[in-house]
Order: sequence, then C-alpha cells, then structure tokens
Amino acid sequence: MAFCGVQPPYLSPMVPFSGTIHGGLQEGLQITIQGTVLHSFENRFAVNLQTGFSDQNIALHFNPRFEEGGYVVCNTKQNGRWGPEERKMQMPFQKGKPFELCFQVESSEFKVMVNKNFFVQYAHRVPFHRVDTISVTGPLQLSYIGFQRSPVRPAFPTMHFSQPACFPSKHRGRKPKPPGFWPPNPAPVTQTVIHTVHSTPGQMFPNPAMPPTVFPNPTYPMPFFTSIPGGLYPSKSIMVSGTVLPSAKRFHINLRSGSDVAFHMNPRFDENAVVRNTQINSSWGYEERSLPRKMPFTRGRSFSVWIMCEGHCLKVAVDGQHLFEYLHRMKNLPAINNLEVAGDVQLTHVQT
Repeated sequence: MAFCGVQPPYLSPMVPFSGTIHGGLQEGLQITIQGTVLHSFENRFAVNLQTGFSDQNIALHFNPRFEEGGYVVCNTKQNGRWGPEERKMQMPFQKGKPFELCFQVESSEFKVMVNKNFFVQYAHRVPFHRVDTISVTGPLQLSYIGFQRSPVRPAFPTMHFSQPACFPSKHRGRKPKPPGFWPPNPAPVTQTVIHTVHSTPGQMFPNPAMPPTVFPNPTYPMPFFTSIPGGLYPSKSIMVSGTVLPSAKRFHINLRSGSDVAFHMNPRFDENAVVRNTQINSSWGYEERSLPRKMPFTRGRSFSVWIMCEGHCLKVAVDGQHLFEYLHRMKNLPAINNLEVAGDVQLTHVQT
C-alpha cells in the first residue's frame, strides 16, 4: 500500500483473526474493534497486540473472562513467557450484546475504552513499536477493526476514568518514534467525522455497536452527503466502505467545493472503467481512465476506498492496494469540504 501511518479497516473479519498493523504501533494510533459477544460455552475471548503472527511476543493481552462474576486480565508475553497478570474485577461485556472496544497507544501506556467509556490503562512493558499484528480469538462476531490517528487531542479524557487503577508506576520518558511514518499533522484538525451504519442481522457488514436510535435505518440515505471538517490538506485521509449492488451500473464518490466537484471518482460497470474528472462552473474537464491493474470493483462485493490528500495530488487505494494518483486541478484545498456518494452502492462506513 502506498500510504503510510493509517490503513483501511478490516471489515467483518472471521474469528480467529490475525491481521497486520501497517507500519506497526505508533503513539497516537487508535484501534477500534466493533462486534458482538456470542452466546457460547466458551467463557473467554482475547485481543492481542503482538509481534508477528506467532503468539510468543504479545505486548498487550486483553482477555475478558466470564467467570467468577466476570473480570478482565491484561498481561504481556515475552519470548513465550507470561508476566504478572493485572486484573480488573469488572466485566463491561455481555454475551449476546454488541460492543465497541478501543485501544489508544500513548507514550507510556495503552488506554482502553469499552463502549466509549474508559475502562483500564496498561503500562508498556515492552517497546510498543515492536507490535505489528492484531489477533482476536474467542466467541465473537466482528464487524469492524479500524485504525485512526489522533494527533491533536487524546481520545480518552481523564474525567471519564471510572476508578483509580492499581497498576505499576508508569515510566514518564517518551520513547523515540521509529522512522518511516508521518510526523504529527501540521494542519489544524477540528474533528474527524465517522458514520457507520447500524445493520439488521443477516446483512453483509453488520455494525451492532451503533445503537439504532442513532442510525434508525439499516442503510445510508442515497445519495449521501457529509462535511469534511477543515477541508482537504496534506495528509488528510477519507475512507468510504460499502457493497456494490448486484445489478450495479455506476456509482460515484465526489469531493466537492460548493457547486464544483474537485474530484469525481466514477466506477462504471457498463464500461469496465473507473473514470476520474473535475467539474468547475458546471463544465467537466478531461477524463482520466488508465489503471495499473484490472477493475477493482465487483458487482455484489464489498469495497473500501481510501483517499489520501498530498500537496500535489490525491492518492487512492482500493481494498488496501494503491490504484491511482489524481493531480489537484483545484488548488484551494481547504475549500474542498464536502463528500458526496451516490449510485448503485450500499454504504457501511464513511470517515472524513
């Protein structure tokens, strides 16, 4: 993948699951897991942030256990040996119920949120930049594992701490960041807007963590419009995930500036092409169609489009693979501040 730092999400992964964290863990990275705890004779599940696909080196083992009233174990494994357990005698998960679990990487610790409430913090016992894999096991149905950078403000404000945690004292020294990833974003970021559909059982990408009172409809309204907070700027990323309808002919993703379309991405199944263009003052420019590989979208199949803004162009990846670059034709990037999606697709996740 041509992008650094953050990556497209894993959608509806099967459990047990192991997936690569592109670029490894970085300070400020937030990993969000959404799913449902299944009714099962198994009484434990685990999320491991580890080195490689072996389980010999695990920086954070997060292990809810539905035993003895319910509690959560956190631990670290080095060279196949477990360290001392840290137990939180509280169970924030329920069998048969959806959940959202977030891990925030900080310089001295992991902070963990469950259903948007602070749950526990865990001091680093090994350098976190060694972690390059996430593993999930146990009786779970997962809908989403996503990755998001939080360079401006912490995602876990201290006023939400539920109780003092009895953990070893934390090391306050900042660990040097490994080379090869973005520095903190120099542009002011006001907020990140994430829309995720609440699906009914049996849909391709259920997202039970979002309550139906927030998203009462099982699908996004189409066409779909939302703002891009702060507009575009170098290192700004936008993600659109969904499913192409079985009878699809075309759909499009537009980045708009008022009535103008700065970037028009238009997969056309009737032409087996992905057309890109810009519309200014109701007049279209020249089309770009060339691709380094075959049409990446398929009728009836899911997709994830990742748009990364750079100073001179947009870089676009589909399902984690770089697809093309599009040179900016409109130079006032902050004015490009709206996203439109329309056509023969069902959306499941939008992040601006």
